[in-house]
Amino acid sequence: MRKKKKGEIKLYEKKEKKKMKLWKKIVIGIVIVLVILLIAAYFIIRNMFSQPDIEAAKGTDETIVETDKGEIMGSLEDGVYQYLGIRYAVAKERFTLAEEVEPWDGVFEATKVGAMSPQSGMLGMSAGDQEGTDNNCQNLNIWTPGIGDGEKRAVMVWLHGGGFSTGTANSEQYNGKDLSKSGDVVVVSVNHRLGASGFLDLSAYGEKYQYSANAGLDDIVKALKWIQENIEQFGGDPSNVTVFGQSGGGAKVLALMTTPNAKGLFERGIVQSGATETMGVTFTSEEASQSLTERILDKLGITADHIENIQNVDISKLESASQEAMQETAAEYQIPAPLSDGYAMEWGPVIDGDYMPENPVTEDGFAENGKNIDLLIGSNLNEWTTMMGGDQGTLTEEEVAAYESAYPDKNPENADKVDTLIRIPMLKIMSHKAMQGGSNIYAYVFTYENGSNDGTGVYHGAEISYVFDHIQNDQAAQKFADQISQAWVNFAKTGVPSADGMPEWETYDNEKGATMILDEMSTLVYGHDRELMKLLEDYSVGE
Repeated sequence: MRKKKKGEIKLYEKKEKKKMKLWKKIVIGIVIVLVILLIAAYFIIRNMFSQPDIEAAKGTDETIVETDKGEIMGSLEDGVYQYLGIRYAVAKERFTLAEEVEPWDGVFEATKVGAMSPQSGMLGMSAGDQEGTDNNCQNLNIWTPGIGDGEKRAVMVWLHGGGFSTGTANSEQYNGKDLSKSGDVVVVSVNHRLGASGFLDLSAYGEKYQYSANAGLDDIVKALKWIQENIEQFGGDPSNVTVFGQSGGGAKVLALMTTPNAKGLFERGIVQSGATETMGVTFTSEEASQSLTERILDKLGITADHIENIQNVDISKLESASQEAMQETAAEYQIPAPLSDGYAMEWGPVIDGDYMPENPVTEDGFAENGKNIDLLIGSNLNEWTTMMGGDQGTLTEEEVAAYESAYPDKNPENADKVDTLIRIPMLKIMSHKAMQGGSNIYAYVFTYENGSNDGTGVYHGAEISYVFDHIQNDQAAQKFADQISQAWVNFAKTGVPSADGMPEWETYDNEKGATMILDEMSTLVYGHDRELMKLLEDYSVGE
């Protein structure tokens, strides 16, 4: 073998250095892209769930109602009574279950929104400013078309998105006035504890903290109990309550269908895009939650002998320690990140065998406590794909053909943007609940888009403004919003989603897979995307 001359060696080394520099640039470029996508996802989420608050209003005597704790004054606008920031419970200490509110003298003015929960970071990002947050955030908002008129209207209880980490019921996008007016229903939105405030598992540190791992979920249960006691005074029917929510709110609906503590407090559930493998199908194991807690306490320098020091830790320090500990715990238990490669952990209910006895979906079927609760469930065509670039890559001719078969009215050039992240877990939920029997399931895929979407497709949360009947100044979109909100309202009233101009909505089963495609011309289809999902993710019904 010929030895290389000195000049050749230098030339070779120069070429290798160039290669290394090129690879470094490529790696750095990839890292930058991933960081940008992660930051984009974070701000998308924050913007989605951080809209302006519902505006305060002037109270009037004609709105005063008598509750079990005292009189409440609201406001009246366009024939809808509005009550903001009503206390349904009080959290006297951190990480403990909320207690009943003490009766008050005089009239409580429910004319402005109450405090929201301390916010937690998502996707490994900082929680940001905690201004306006409070551990004592157990308050709700009500919209009703009538009080003291002898009517008993269906009650629709909204649970906001943002996972179990961020968000608030106070957002203007969740203003229930339009839905209440058009549907003649009572709309309620609920603030509750999130993040570490609602789900830090301190159960190993004394009876006081026995249920700390699910305190945020128990807040919602307390709100539902308050509704049972008081909603009749606001024109609502306590025997006809539907809980509905989007994204994390949908996962909260599934959690309520699982815990025995919410049994009998609502009759129906609506889950809008509320499931991924780490949100809605699989909650946190007790082992992982306790490991997480140990790490958090260690980072805060708090020992078991001085556990009460946790009560005084600044919320920002608590959240910072939590984010670090969650990354470490996710890696230890190999919890897959829902929106990127690698591992990630988010706050959520803990499977403690007691308050939360099991996951919503188990190997044997759907959670037993949710057996008799009717369910309206679905997702959006694109969810995160168009916003994050998380598409399916280059599809085969067979996959494109399957997309065209599933969605014949959609542009096949966008076939690579079809969502599987949420769609497949939703199909699993539907499949298991169908096998369980005992209640009706109605399935949908939301595919409607108009010029306002700006190329983002039918993204995560795109249906919210239509459900709340907020669309204005666009006749076609407004007509569609009226139809969607009507379908949701009729499900709440009768257990069957229906609307003028919409085909008869058949129940879902594993054989036919009846699914309503919600679009300008809604259509009922049967197992329409089974072949597509199988090709993209090797998923089949019954898994």
